[in-house]
Order: sequence, then structure tokens, then C-alpha cells
Amino acid sequence: MNTTASEDVLILAIESSCDETAASVVKNGRTVLSNVISSQIATHTVYGGVVPEIASREHIKAINYVIERALTEANVTLEDITAIGVTYGPGLVGALLVGVAEAKAIAYAAHKPLIGVHHIEGHVSANFIENPDLEPRRSISPLTRSRPVT
Repeated sequence: MNTTASEDVLILAIESSCDETAASVVKNGRTVLSNVISSQIATHTVYGGVVPEIASREHIKAINYVIERALTEANVTLEDITAIGVTYGPGLVGALLVGVAEAKAIAYAAHKPLIGVHHIEGHVSANFIENPDLEPRRSISPLTRSRPVT
């Protein structure tokens, strides 16, 4: 990521670990510009719980729309995005595969870095967005344990 101190860092974040397809644009790690979620609750309710194969297929149906809407609501284009973040686990393998494949394709086509985000670390790091007074205990980004996806 080639950015200077005056440039904003915009991350397109993609999440598909279970029964919700989500995409968000986050500015400088603290400001949520958009957060679009497609829920599958109604689909899975009739089965009494999440059916992994159905979840995967629903992600395939929703993911492009969710990402496009997140970019639109944030009033940015893919060219404005600094990097793509994606949940790589833990979660339902097929569901994760949809998000990771989509993120890899976007990152490759747009020549953007791809950052794999651990699902649980993402939940912990969300506290820094919700509570601006909180600071990570270390002097580096809360996502440093996340790994590039290859």
C-alpha cells in the first residue's frame, strides 16, 4: 500500500463466514463509510438452523450486490480503495470460500493488496470503531496478526 500521511486509507472489507454476506468500507481504520449486510435468517429458519450448503449458495447470490452497494453508499469507487480485507476463518468452509474467492478476484483485477482477517480478531477490532476512546494496547494496527491471503 503506497500511501502518504495525507492520504486516507480505505479498506473494502468482505465477510461471509456463516449466514450473512457483508461488505463495508472503512476509512483510516476508524470511520465506517458503509456497512451492507444481506441476512439469510429467513432462509434458514425453516430448517431450525444454518445449513452450510444453502448458506454458501446464498452468499454467491448476494455478494456482488452487497459489495457494489457498499461502494456506492460510501461514495467511492474500487479505484479509491487502498486494500481489500476478507474474513478467512473461522467459519463455514463453503461460505468462507465464497468471500475469499470474491476478494481475491477483486484484489487481483484491481491490483490491490489482499488482507486476510481472522473472524474473531475482527470482532475484537470492531471495538476500536465503536469506541473511539479505546486504543490498541500495542502501537501497531489491530489487524497485524491478520495474514495476506495467497
